[in-house]
Amino acid sequence: MLPTLVLVGRPNVGKSTLFNRLTRSRDALVADQPGLTRDRHYGRGRVGERPFLVVDTGGLEPVAKEGILFEMAKQTRQAVDEADIVLFLVDGRQGCTPQDKIIAEQLRKTGRRVLLLVNKAEGMQRVAVTNEFFELGIGEPLPISSAHGDNVNEMVELALGDLPAQESAEDAITDHPKIAIVGRPNVGKSTLVNAILGEERVIAFDQPGTTRDSIYIDFERAGRHYTIIDTAGVRRRGKIEEAIEKFSVIKTLQAVEDANVVVLVLDAQQAITEQDAHIADFVLQAGRALVLAVNKWDGLDDYQRDTTKRDIERKLHFLSFAKLHFISALHGKGVPGILKSVNEAYAAAMAKLPTPKLTRVLIEAVEKQQPPRSQFRPKLRYAHQGGSNPPLIVIHGSALDKIPDSYRRYLERTICEAFNLQGTPLRIEFKAGKNPFAEKKPRPLTESEQRQAHRARIRGRKLYG
Repeated sequence: MLPTLVLVGRPNVGKSTLFNRLTRSRDALVADQPGLTRDRHYGRGRVGERPFLVVDTGGLEPVAKEGILFEMAKQTRQAVDEADIVLFLVDGRQGCTPQDKIIAEQLRKTGRRVLLLVNKAEGMQRVAVTNEFFELGIGEPLPISSAHGDNVNEMVELALGDLPAQESAEDAITDHPKIAIVGRPNVGKSTLVNAILGEERVIAFDQPGTTRDSIYIDFERAGRHYTIIDTAGVRRRGKIEEAIEKFSVIKTLQAVEDANVVVLVLDAQQAITEQDAHIADFVLQAGRALVLAVNKWDGLDDYQRDTTKRDIERKLHFLSFAKLHFISALHGKGVPGILKSVNEAYAAAMAKLPTPKLTRVLIEAVEKQQPPRSQFRPKLRYAHQGGSNPPLIVIHGSALDKIPDSYRRYLERTICEAFNLQGTPLRIEFKAGKNPFAEKKPRPLTESEQRQAHRARIRGRKLYG
């Protein structure tokens, strides 16, 4: 699983700004006002080849005994208990405060590894800005600037340095598929798990939030081994209230990273929501093979079914590679077909694509439709496979940095159709060859060549005035 970094500190020390920088997003609201972040924010970050999960928490205000600040602090402590490493932010402009000392004492008692970050240190000398924070007694302070990015990469490398190296997707492949069942609360995930297993293995109840943790279950079907993961429902952040449910979102995201194939369960009796699209987008970012299961299909009439199909096609159009199943998990209708699609998606995600055939498909695609020309027309010479789960295709050539995203999508569709890769996203990486003459300086002209060039300029002026 991906390591989890939890941002902790007093309100308004720059946690949300650091979260946005680590995730390269603007998901967390940022303003010069304490207490702006109340719900937790979850994001996926990467530095170099090291991916990780990062959690932005509300300010940890140790003096609060009731009210919203007390609730925010309670949620933060819950996240700290499950963190791989805690990033403790303090304000270098304000100096070491009594609240910082109380937080440091609480963090020491948790036994978690803590990295002390002195934020807002841009333009200040390292010794001057960090000296007074040594008295917190939780290690050497590291000056950073969330707003300007100073020392942020160094901070992440230091935070992940002692953690076990994350397995690549290809290294993590087992000899059997891992299937994560994900979706919003109360769409029927646990009921679907029981239907696939053929027994009441997990609690299924008509109440959102019944499943609180990710449950791994091994089973066998038709002589093949599987691991199915029942996850907690991921609801919109503003609707999350309980501390246990807040943390269960992390478990769900980790389960997606740990899986080979994800089954996204949708509720046919409710409209496709923005949260469904967010979950699907996270699965797509993780590069996992995907199967769509539209549950509670038996409760709809023909008009409602047509409306639901159009809704899915319009709002989840970016999942066109995934097989779509209309099922009733409660009555077992359509469930056997899901496992068949899981097998197909798993085979596609792990497929080995030979270089000669890949190159032939690439050449045929270019002959059918040339890449658009800017100053120079890009030349695509050959392709080979660079990884699995999801399949990664590396294309070599020249001027490849000018290829637009529309042409990249065209190549992805062409390759998927040629190799029948159904159910898995495909990633393409362009590698342009180095121009051997780029750094060479022109040879200086000899005296004879200089005289010839001078005479040529004179003749040109006589001829053309």
